[in-house]
Amino acid sequence: MPDLASLSTGPDYPGLLKFLVKPFLEFPDSLCIDCEKCKNDQRVWIRVAFEAEDKGKVYGRGGRNLQAIRTVLETTATNCGQSVHLNVYEPEGEEEGGAPKRRPGNGSNGSDRKYQPKRGPRSSRPLTPRPG
Repeated sequence: MPDLASLSTGPDYPGLLKFLVKPFLEFPDSLCIDCEKCKNDQRVWIRVAFEAEDKGKVYGRGGRNLQAIRTVLETTATNCGQSVHLNVYEPEGEEEGGAPKRRPGNGSNGSDRKYQPKRGPRSSRPLTPRPG
């Protein structure tokens, strides 16, 4: 049975985050978690860092894995009357050597371009004037 004194201090955020993130890591020993509580244990800041090679797996497609991890942490904190903030630290040198950054107004989905309808298949018939 858990000690009631330990429950009053709040959940074990580093342990929970380690449990959630470690399965995604190729190098689990590189996981570094720092947890800071302030304002009468009402706010919790969690900082996490890991190897650059693991970034894609931890973030997931479209950031879904990271968002799910944040949701679990926020739900746990809310149940204890706290608020939690998760910061993921980028590996050193990732800004310069990583994927090229997109320029504003140059979206890959073409949302900033004028709408141009798709053209259908061209007919192999030559255009001839219609009799009038």
